[in-house]
Amino acid sequence: MTERVETLAVIGAGVIGAGWTARALAQGLDVVAWDISPRWESRLRSAVDNAWPALERLGLHPDASTARLRCAETLADACRNAEFVQESAPERLDLKRGLMARIDGATDPDVPIASSTSGLLPTALQADCQHPERVVVGHPFNPVYLLPLVEVLGGKQTAPECIDQATAFYTGLGMHPLKVRNEIDGFLSDRLQEALWREALHLVDDDIATTEELDAAITFGPGLRWAVMGTCLAYHMAGGDGGMRHFMRQFGPTLEAPWTRLEAPELTDDLIHKVASGTQRQAAGRTVKELERLRDDCLVSIMEALRKHGVGAGRTLADHQARLDTE
Repeated sequence: MTERVETLAVIGAGVIGAGWTARALAQGLDVVAWDISPRWESRLRSAVDNAWPALERLGLHPDASTARLRCAETLADACRNAEFVQESAPERLDLKRGLMARIDGATDPDVPIASSTSGLLPTALQADCQHPERVVVGHPFNPVYLLPLVEVLGGKQTAPECIDQATAFYTGLGMHPLKVRNEIDGFLSDRLQEALWREALHLVDDDIATTEELDAAITFGPGLRWAVMGTCLAYHMAGGDGGMRHFMRQFGPTLEAPWTRLEAPELTDDLIHKVASGTQRQAAGRTVKELERLRDDCLVSIMEALRKHGVGAGRTLADHQARLDTE
């Protein structure tokens, strides 16, 4: 792989694949995409167009252009000249495992192949590949074109240098690669998010709170704090001058109280109706595209504010800009 990747193949052009496409185009790369869904090309181009205003606000690479997107007719065509491949197919092990083997056979052996999977383990994904040493997981977060976090991990046969290559590639896209040191179902961030989601479903199922109330409980409180620092550092501060040790002594015993529910509730039709009805009320007639643009505008404003202070996603933006200024 060259020092700077110039051509990215995106295999699977749904929400996540489209996010990768928009981010790569904004960073001046050529993108060749491929999918098998009906009308996938028009949906992909529409998604990129919807994301572009937010990317323009953050700042585009001098070579950025939506015209650098090409939609291939076959997987082999998409992979032919790729220097890095990002697979973003639906979360089915049989499907992804087969795709990885096909991509492996269609690319040069030194081209890294990454999966966007949010929970499948790389050891399973690389099992049918002739060159499993270049298969990694690069798990992003939606919207991929704005959120910088990407979890990077290899399987039992992944070469350490491939993980380094993937980390360098994602850094070049203005992202924050987080190396997951051990293979674990769900990786890191999704395991934390799943715990919160599980509790939210119980609270709705038990008629304790609505989806609006639960989202308000995050948006107006810890959500703002989490943009600056994570739970561990926030609780360290909550301990005052004594820090985390004092916090654990003071509040640790509450962990033994039965506040939370560790198992997910049964997804009955009634629960699905409550959750879906609640989020429909929250949408208030706005389309998903309209909500995406609102979310993107708010995320850009938050990241611009954080950039001034050099923390969180703002620091990633500042560091990436500094790298571009020295090229």
